[in-house]
Amino acid sequence: MEYILIFISAIFVNNVVLSQFLGICPFLGVSKKVDTALGMSAAVAFVLTLATAVTFGIQKFVLDAFGLQYLQTITFILVIAALVQMVEIVLKKVSPALYQALGVFLPLITTNCCVLGVAILVIQKDYDFLTGLVYAFSTAIGFGLALTVFAGLREQMNFSALPKGMKGTPITLITAGLLAMAFMGFSGVVKI
Repeated sequence: MEYILIFISAIFVNNVVLSQFLGICPFLGVSKKVDTALGMSAAVAFVLTLATAVTFGIQKFVLDAFGLQYLQTITFILVIAALVQMVEIVLKKVSPALYQALGVFLPLITTNCCVLGVAILVIQKDYDFLTGLVYAFSTAIGFGLALTVFAGLREQMNFSALPKGMKGTPITLITAGLLAMAFMGFSGVVKI
C-alpha cells in the first residue's frame, strides 16, 4: 500500500515539475511537440531511475561510511553526468536506432535538475532502496505526464487566435501556471 501511495503522490500530488518546480528548463524548452515530449519523458524515466539507484548506493556505502556527506551534491552531479555519458555510449553500440531516437535528449538530461533533485530527495526522505526506486520511477512518470500534457496544450495553442502580445512566452507561462493549478486539485487525494 505504501508503494501505491508513493506512486500516486509522486505523479499527481507532488508532481516534480508543477509543485516542486524541478525540471522547468526541459518542461518549457522541449514541450513544443508531443513527439519530442514523449522522447524526453522516456529518456528521463530511464536515467532518473538508474541515477537514483547508483547515487543511493554511493551515498550509503561511500559517503555515509566515510563521513563525507558534505560531498553529496558534487558527487551526485558527477555520477549523473558519467551515467548519461555511459548510457549514451552503450546505446550507440547496442541500439543505434534507439540512440538516434533519443539523440538530443540524452545530453539534455545531464543538466536536468529534476534528476539531481530526486536523487537528493530520496536520501533526505530516508527511503530504503526499493522505496527510493519506486519514488524515482513515479516521479519520472509524473514529469513525463506534465511534459506531455503541456506539449499537447502548446500544440493546440498553435491553432488558436491569440492577441499579438500574448503569443510565445507569455501564453506559455500562463498555460504552465494554469496546468500547475489544475494539478493542485489532486492535493487532497493522497496524504503522505
